[in-house]
Amino acid sequence: MRIRPLVADTSIAVALTTVAVLLGQESARQGWPQLDARGYGLVALANVPVALRSRAPLAVLLLVHLVWAAYVTAGYWPVVNTFAPMLTVYTVTALRPARVSVPCAALMSAVWIYAGVVSEGAAMASVVAQAIGFPLVIWRFGYVARRSAELARQLKREQDERARREVAEERGRIARELHDVVAHHMSVISVQAGLAKFVFTSDPATAHAALSTISGTSGEALEELRRMLRVLRARDDGDGPPDAPMPGLARLGEMVERVRAGGVAVGLHIEGTPRQLAPGVELCAYRVVQEALTNVLKHARGAGAAVELRYQPHHVTVSVTNDGEGVIPDRVGTGSGHGLIGMRERAKLYGGTISIGPLSEGGFAVRLTLPTSAQAASQGDDAT
Repeated sequence: MRIRPLVADTSIAVALTTVAVLLGQESARQGWPQLDARGYGLVALANVPVALRSRAPLAVLLLVHLVWAAYVTAGYWPVVNTFAPMLTVYTVTALRPARVSVPCAALMSAVWIYAGVVSEGAAMASVVAQAIGFPLVIWRFGYVARRSAELARQLKREQDERARREVAEERGRIARELHDVVAHHMSVISVQAGLAKFVFTSDPATAHAALSTISGTSGEALEELRRMLRVLRARDDGDGPPDAPMPGLARLGEMVERVRAGGVAVGLHIEGTPRQLAPGVELCAYRVVQEALTNVLKHARGAGAAVELRYQPHHVTVSVTNDGEGVIPDRVGTGSGHGLIGMRERAKLYGGTISIGPLSEGGFAVRLTLPTSAQAASQGDDAT
């Protein structure tokens, strides 16, 4: 249980005062004057201020050393009040820079030597050695404590900064997921709503089909949003992942059919033997195709598009191309939109590469290559 600094310092001050009083009672046996009322008062003045050492370390140190010098001048046994000055030197060294603590340690040495000078029969060689050795050792312990505290604070700042970056990255990931889900499904719904309104009276069957597509698309969008919310709740509550799986490459056919229902001629071609990949890899490829087809719906509704999925030994490649027909020039992305940035971030996250840009023969292409294992990022495929 953590103890408040004032409570801890007060307890230390009481303990030091008690030890000094008990030690003072041995003064006569050591050949020094017995403590009287003045002596006990000086003992109290030298030890009780330690209770405030954390709040005013420098002031407490000066007061304690001043009282200690007065105690020595009065002719009492100097050893009685040596513990409080040692503790104040340690405290100042642990809390203040060296330019402050070094003179404080020197002050303790000076008072120690002064006590030897005014004492009869003192061995000055031993007194000087103690006056140098004790403050030096205490100063070293205080310096180490100060450096350790500084390193702990620095580590805490770095941990806080890392936590802030992780939160920002998580928010960015959630923003990309929301962008991909909402932009794609709302584009399909917008196209189908326009079609239903246009043929509502002239072609009820087509209008009914468009409304059915709207219903299915909106339901799928809501389900994906619910899945994302379940993921967030599971992380907050510490529960396991939700039961609903994340969309993957197996659902590309459903996406193509949905976009095709929106009036875009989309073809899907798969090469290689389909296999189960890591969920993150499949979600990345799925979202990139989803964003590319969403851009076709928004910017090149009259164009034909082709989705190609290629399974290779160590990589999987997906590409989305359109022939450029029906492009709305003012609405073509310049490569700096949130969707395109999200594609590049997803590819980088999973160690893949992505190319986005116009084709020489006209149209636009997005090509993503992702490694399918941890070692695949540094390996090449036999077939390229």
